[in-house]
Amino acid sequence: MDSNNLLAAWQVVGPGVAGAVFGAGWWFWVDAVVCSAAAVPFLHYLPGFFASFAALMFNAVNREDIGDGYYSPYDDSEWRVKLWLFISYVVSFVSLAGSVGFLVQDALTDTGPSAWTGTAGVLQCVFVLVSGLIYWTCHSED
Repeated sequence: MDSNNLLAAWQVVGPGVAGAVFGAGWWFWVDAVVCSAAAVPFLHYLPGFFASFAALMFNAVNREDIGDGYYSPYDDSEWRVKLWLFISYVVSFVSLAGSVGFLVQDALTDTGPSAWTGTAGVLQCVFVLVSGLIYWTCHSED
């Protein structure tokens, strides 16, 4: 198969794959919250929300805008695009670190939610961020 055909196929199939991975991530979290014997505090929800927001943030940037041939009539604004990407990746890694922290907390204490809730939070963040990266690689402005 030709590489142009693979690229065209990825642009067609990729958004569906990204949506399925995103849905799977949120499904893990909803399953853990519904099946939890203890009440899940609102703080445990935040890493997933921030991971979804980070995926939205880095999908707001076009891949063509960060290349060497980037031109803006307004000024030298390539650094703004790179700064936005940097901030979005910081938000994504902080959300992942927060979910790992909640996993450790849930595994070490007996009074809060179970370790499955913490594991589902980590899986949610990983799947949501991977789905954002999948969509970022496959979408185009055409």
